[in-house]
Amino acid sequence: MKKTPLLNIALSRLIASLGHGDILVIGDAGLPVPPGVELIDLALTPGTPDFASVLRAVLCEMQVESHVLADEMFAANPPALITVEQCHARAQLGARTRLSHAEFKQLCCGARAMVRSGECQSYSNIALIAGVTF
Repeated sequence: MKKTPLLNIALSRLIASLGHGDILVIGDAGLPVPPGVELIDLALTPGTPDFASVLRAVLCEMQVESHVLADEMFAANPPALITVEQCHARAQLGARTRLSHAEFKQLCCGARAMVRSGECQSYSNIALIAGVTF
């Protein structure tokens, strides 16, 4: 049995397979998934699981070098932003890049995978860029 809190097999497998620079996107329930990008759909009901729970679980296993947010997240100020800022303050997310939401969606085309949460607050999305532990 695993020692870390992340129990989802598909998500744990994906994180274990990431290489330096690979992109993992955690998105709200409405973020479109580009054709050809793997989707790990965790959404169960509106709000379940929420963005914050998914991000915290991923960060238990993933080494993050940097992250990308859409500018619109700061304007909309969804509850997810509080969690992102807390994780950023704890140095769990590395350097930050901001893009327009349109540019963020284009970035998703190059993601190794996208994780859909049940979050129903607009712009509750983050792209995590994998780092290395050495």
